[in-house]
Amino acid sequence: MSNDAVASRSTADPTSVDEPPSLSPCNGAPAPAAGQSWFPKGSALVKATDWNDWRWQMRHRIRSVDRLAEMFPELGISEGLRAAAARFPLAITPYYASLIDQCSTMDPVFSMSVPNGREIWNPPFLRDDPLEEDRDMPVPGLIHRYPDRALVIATTACAMYCRHCTRKRVTSSRESRISETRLRRSVAYLRSNPGIKDVIISGGDPLTLPTDALEEIVKAIRSVPSVEIIRIGTRTPVTLPMRITDELVAMLQKYHPLWVNTHFNHPVELTADAARACGRLVDAGIPTGNQAVLLKGVNDDIEVMERLLRGLIRIRVRPYYLFQCDLVPGVEHFRTPLSKGIEIMEALRGRMSGLGIPDFVLDVPHGGGKVPLLPQYVVSASPTHTVLRNFEGMLVSYPEPYAEDMGTSPLRPFAGPARVCDLLSGQSSVIRPHSTERHNRRRLSAPQQRTRPERGRQVGMITGDITSTRDRNA
Repeated sequence: MSNDAVASRSTADPTSVDEPPSLSPCNGAPAPAAGQSWFPKGSALVKATDWNDWRWQMRHRIRSVDRLAEMFPELGISEGLRAAAARFPLAITPYYASLIDQCSTMDPVFSMSVPNGREIWNPPFLRDDPLEEDRDMPVPGLIHRYPDRALVIATTACAMYCRHCTRKRVTSSRESRISETRLRRSVAYLRSNPGIKDVIISGGDPLTLPTDALEEIVKAIRSVPSVEIIRIGTRTPVTLPMRITDELVAMLQKYHPLWVNTHFNHPVELTADAARACGRLVDAGIPTGNQAVLLKGVNDDIEVMERLLRGLIRIRVRPYYLFQCDLVPGVEHFRTPLSKGIEIMEALRGRMSGLGIPDFVLDVPHGGGKVPLLPQYVVSASPTHTVLRNFEGMLVSYPEPYAEDMGTSPLRPFAGPARVCDLLSGQSSVIRPHSTERHNRRRLSAPQQRTRPERGRQVGMITGDITSTRDRNA
């Protein structure tokens, strides 16, 4: 694949490729013939049939620093990188490695997958299990925090180990899957707690399991009469899209209602392969959502985030959550201030449809659960009126349900610009910004409306940067 082809992925439009991509953007390998790819540079040609086999991808993951150096000769292997790889597991599928454009932390895929010496420096408030999942395990491998939900850890293995992973304490151990004994105990706990209606199968990544092994888990959980919804958390559509096979989808279809949540963080991950994988799930009636993580230097930019969210909607994946980084070791260089996430949410509102806007959430330490973080749209409130702010900065007085014992103040004659206190008392209904794109569009499309009196005989007055409109008695 040429550098131009790789660059085109930054637009979040899925790139069509019929053959496995080469790794030339980073390591300078010569372009392979159609249907083949160098893997690693100059050592052997890979057939398209192998490249598109998820088992081949799993067997050929980059698992060591030496292999990483072989794959990317331009990458200088520092002592910090070696220390980080020794502290936290390293695994990158050939497919995901092919998305690396440059061997630099400026590259989002490189940053999320290649160890970094900064992972070793950790402030004292970081913990292996900041969410206290282990303390909410009534039986090994089953987390029960919320009254109606439980999470089952099906495996400790992932196709690619994200450098920002929240369960490093689990994935740092050897790759294994849930035993028959643990599965039986989990199912028994679900049967004895009928208030649990929603079970998430997580890990690691459950879709790294063979299809028959995954079906044993799904079937066992579906056998519990009180379980209404099964969800599967997986990043394979992003890092190993060839895993979403017809065989897998046919198996999952048997256990509806079943949902999938995946984990795209950057528009460069929205390749044609990823789009096809998600399309197979959605076409099979499996609703698919996305849980991104806000990462400094990766997606903490409104333009990047908007391209990601619009790209997800185009491939029929619903943006569900935007997570703040958890307080786990190795992520301090990824963490942003909470204000950055709120700033991004502020910019998204009104800029794109609510269908594409996720909830920005913080999973509170000490097992406190998810807390949504939003810009403040309620400016002030009184018993009779609430003052609300929209995405443009317009302030609107919203009348609360009328109660006779509250009484109402008579509207005063117009006497200058409205204030927030006037909106609270009902003396005025709106304070508009002087100029917004929407209001300018109104004036251009219907100039004659400017001369018409507003409903309720409102009178407008331009003052500085705002237009204040005050109601008065007829």
